[in-house]
Amino acid sequence: MIPNLNLPEKASSYILITGATGGLGKAFAVECASRGWNLFLTDTDPRALESLCGGLQRAYGVKVACQPCDLTDPASRVELLCRFDRDALKFWGLINVAGTDFEGPFYEQSCQQIRTIIRLNIEGTVEMTHALLSYRDPLAAFRIINVASLAAFYPMPVKATYAASKRFLLDFSLALHNEIRQMGATVTVLCPAGLPTTPACIKAIDAQGIMGQLTTQNIGMVADMTMDYALQGKALCIPGFLNRLLRLAGALVPTSLVVHLIGSRWKAAHASRSTHWQEALDPAG
Repeated sequence: MIPNLNLPEKASSYILITGATGGLGKAFAVECASRGWNLFLTDTDPRALESLCGGLQRAYGVKVACQPCDLTDPASRVELLCRFDRDALKFWGLINVAGTDFEGPFYEQSCQQIRTIIRLNIEGTVEMTHALLSYRDPLAAFRIINVASLAAFYPMPVKATYAASKRFLLDFSLALHNEIRQMGATVTVLCPAGLPTTPACIKAIDAQGIMGQLTTQNIGMVADMTMDYALQGKALCIPGFLNRLLRLAGALVPTSLVVHLIGSRWKAAHASRSTHWQEALDPAG
């Protein structure tokens, strides 16, 4: 059982959100601020961070601090932690949103792209989680949210490294959830399907046709649902009935067949996007 600690509504400490200026990161920031919680936001774009901080403070009257950080860079992560030490900050929560993907066949991706996926999706998330446990507020239950993906449940051709990185986050989060409960801490892993967070994501959803539309969720609703799950100490959040059904159905089908079906779907979607991109470059054909 989780120790009976104060609710976050009473905490004067902060909740840290990585990848805060992206679509889902902003949704989490707005959701947390609307609940009256103090925020510390980080991402790579200083201007976007300052703008988001100012907007949230004006709209919700909460404390919002921020510092740019490239989570793929160990030196940048150290600078962020030094800021926590310098300002004597304590945290009752962490939302690891920062992540990336470079879609396409594995052999067509550069080594730098592959390193970036691994360093951001895995290394950055793990190191921030490890560090924040040392900065947790002793007077409040500590809540961690890791953003994985529905892709975590399936091997995915054309998204091989990305899906594998999200599988790592799923297994890591579920194991850590069990491990740290006696510390008064929980981990909730979010596994959404498509989220319309960027123009590229919207194009990817559209390229999947009707299934892409049916499995896509509103990011504000996803942030709200995930926060409720985290406060209840739940380990896994899969938004959308159809997405939960797909996860269960995938567990009943042989892995080789699942890989074949998903591979066919993503290869077709990737080919469709590549065709549209070429047409945009050369409209005359």
